[in-house]
Amino acid sequence: MPFQFKETPLKEVIVVQPKVLGDERGFFVETFKKSDFVNAGINENFNQDNHSKSKKGVLRGLHYQKNPHAQGKLIRVVQGSIFDVAIDIRRGSENFGKWFGLILSAENKTMLWVPVGFAHGFLTLEDDAEVCYKTTYEYNPEAERGIKYDDPTIAIDWPKLDCEFSISAKDSECPLLNEADINFDI
Repeated sequence: MPFQFKETPLKEVIVVQPKVLGDERGFFVETFKKSDFVNAGINENFNQDNHSKSKKGVLRGLHYQKNPHAQGKLIRVVQGSIFDVAIDIRRGSENFGKWFGLILSAENKTMLWVPVGFAHGFLTLEDDAEVCYKTTYEYNPEAERGIKYDDPTIAIDWPKLDCEFSISAKDSECPLLNEADINFDI
């Protein structure tokens, strides 16, 4: 199997480590193989691929789409590095409001599976960081929602950088978790 699937403290959020075949010429890596993902319990149909590029210190998120347009995301970095975060926003979950984060980079080739019912965000750790991710549902602007990145009840421990965070006006105006428009229940 070309992947290792590792549970996180948020059981449904899974770290995916692909097998990298490399030599003096470069490397080869499979980034998705349906049968391996299904065997690991990730039986999703991906419907859209996205690619973003950001300078150092850009914070994107915390984003999600409401049901029935909710998205699961498989995130990877193809250039640079990010601190990637998933937050459980399923009301009734024992982990509601808890987060998990890790560094994804072009170098470590680690990926993160963020299922439906979790908000997602990331902070770029270096210039020209490029993030690619697959989603299980197409982007729907009417279903798009967000949670404030610095909500004290979530208390994400964002890495300290030698620059200020760059946050879009839209992301800066997101509500706190307890005020967010969430329709995920367990």
